[in-house]
Amino acid sequence: MADAATTANPFAPEHFLNRELSWLAFNQRVLDEALDPTTPLLERVKFFCITSSNLDEFFEVRVAGIKQQIESDVVERSVDGLTATETFRAIHRRVRELVEAQFHCWREQLVPALAKNGIRFLEVRELGPGDRLWVESYFQKQVWPVLTPLGLDPAHPFPQLLNKTLNLIVQLEVRLNGGNHRRLAVVQVPRALPRLVKLPRDDSRQDYVFLAHLVGHYLADLFPGTKLLGHWQFRVTRNSELYIDEEDSANLLKAVEDELHNRRKGEGVRLEVSADCPEEIRAELLDKLHLTEDDLYVIDGPINPVRLMTIVEGDHSPELRDPPFIARVAPALRDQPDLFAAIRERDVLLHHPFDNFSSVVEFLAQAAEDPDVLAIKMTLYRTGGDPRIVGALMNAVRNGKQVTAVVELKARFDEANNIAWARRLEEAGVHVVYGLVGYKVHGKMTLVVRRDADGIRRYVHLATGNYNATTARFYTDLGLFTCRPDFGDDASSLFNLLTGICQFQGTRKLLVAPFELHARMLKLIERETTNAKRGLPARIIAKMNSLVDRQIIEALYRASQAGVKIDLIVRGICCLRPGVPGVSEHITVRSVLDRFLEHSRIFYFENACQPEVFVGSADWMPRNFFRRIEVVFPIEDGNLRDRVQRELLDTVLADNVKARVLQTDGAYQRLKPRRGGTAVRSQTEFMRLASGGAAPKAKSAKEKLRAPVMKLRPRP
Repeated sequence: MADAATTANPFAPEHFLNRELSWLAFNQRVLDEALDPTTPLLERVKFFCITSSNLDEFFEVRVAGIKQQIESDVVERSVDGLTATETFRAIHRRVRELVEAQFHCWREQLVPALAKNGIRFLEVRELGPGDRLWVESYFQKQVWPVLTPLGLDPAHPFPQLLNKTLNLIVQLEVRLNGGNHRRLAVVQVPRALPRLVKLPRDDSRQDYVFLAHLVGHYLADLFPGTKLLGHWQFRVTRNSELYIDEEDSANLLKAVEDELHNRRKGEGVRLEVSADCPEEIRAELLDKLHLTEDDLYVIDGPINPVRLMTIVEGDHSPELRDPPFIARVAPALRDQPDLFAAIRERDVLLHHPFDNFSSVVEFLAQAAEDPDVLAIKMTLYRTGGDPRIVGALMNAVRNGKQVTAVVELKARFDEANNIAWARRLEEAGVHVVYGLVGYKVHGKMTLVVRRDADGIRRYVHLATGNYNATTARFYTDLGLFTCRPDFGDDASSLFNLLTGICQFQGTRKLLVAPFELHARMLKLIERETTNAKRGLPARIIAKMNSLVDRQIIEALYRASQAGVKIDLIVRGICCLRPGVPGVSEHITVRSVLDRFLEHSRIFYFENACQPEVFVGSADWMPRNFFRRIEVVFPIEDGNLRDRVQRELLDTVLADNVKARVLQTDGAYQRLKPRRGGTAVRSQTEFMRLASGGAAPKAKSAKEKLRAPVMKLRPRP
């Protein structure tokens, strides 16, 4: 029974989880995949690298923003009640623990296991005579010409080191004016060269030398006439947020391009140094970079492990990897040479990467070649530079069609790539626009206008993921092909809003942020709350990447208090605290991490046994609701709606191998099958279904409302 304080204030700060700490808990789950001995070895290395890549972006964006809040005059508390300073201290403690666990995993588990499988990392001093000769030749020919020693003295100030570059701080002894003097210098490890130097072998062994170790071994050659006292690796992470006043920018493309140059030189937010670096050298680096001890992280292992992905991408034994999976074309489009005819027959739902993304590429290619197609309009957020997608748009222009591309220049860390493709599209004659001032265009949408035998028809593709054939092989996403007139009308209106000068006039089917999505989602949650109070069947299942928005969380709390059964599948950040008596006891939250990145957003509402299912590009976060153009769309076809619930959502909710359940205290516990029970790994099940396996048996209405039985694995 809820206590009086809980009942009086169900939305108190203690009923929310801190956003930043929740993200760090997500990154711990990523690291857990590297720690899991049942994960194939090279996949463990991959997750180890992803942990570092995630942390880099976390410091570049989130920690940088928190430090700016601390330095400002504004003092506010987050939804969980912490100030920026308190949040920074909590981050500091948690990242310390995470980094220590990460590199302990590297030293004690991954390196020995790799060595057992013929993948070794060698020091130069360990090499035999033949390898030593090869390495020296490689250094002289490939590395030496691009090295630049940077002395530090009154005539040579501390250099402006670029973001995330790996460097060596060198301590030297110099003979000056009859005495010995200590000096410091910096040598950047060339980022243009492979971070791992692979030694030549005639057998299956994979032996590597770290480039930084190679540079360090020959450092004396860079400083003739001096005595080398020591050298240590370090790296600085900088604020990488873009700061652009779009209303004052006459040319948005040029403004973004200019700001990209500044990103590489932003304020420092983190210093990483090798574990053997002396205290006085660490202090000197902190002073030069205007950082404090709280910004220092000592690394007992390779700094910048992201570059270790080289060994994951190398040619190694298949038993060290996940079993290969080659996606087939979705059954509805298989053996269908005319995709437009297939879409006219029925709506088509694609579940990537289990359904091959080639169907989307082929849709664009057919549209570009089809003489009956009059126009193509498309949003591009992260293109990945796929020449088939962008090439299809260029080909359509050559074939006399009107082609419009809404390119989002501010897609974080893809800005330079998008700028390059935007210019190529413009040169080819595509009408390129950059959306609405002040908003990122994050919705995924393609509109093809075609002259069919019975009149003009609009074919629409809507999706949860980007038009990126590379990530479509590794991200789980949904896409819908339809030619329903209402969808075509809404897509046309939205493209007119993005390319022209007009006001949002509302939509029939699509839910569009920032105009109405937030309000519509609140109403859908409130409807389930009302139904529960009336004794009608009420349930919510929502799958997303992040749950942060306070109003949505409070609406879910009210629904739980009314008795609505709520199952949330949240891959990353979740600020909702489940299981609080009297507040959220009817809410479960789970996160699934597996070989593919969970990326689809699905929202199921029971609606008194008349379920509605929505799919789209938006997470339940303020930025998605209010600062982005997002598109969420209903699944209108009854068979597809049932498939989303029965085949997708129910399977994920039954996962007891790769799912972790969020506890009331903010910790995650991994599920495992009951003794004698069946193990369910949702992504493996999806691969089985895509390869021709039978679909799960339909459930009764009573079974649909019953929560899946779970057994928690104790936390270590």
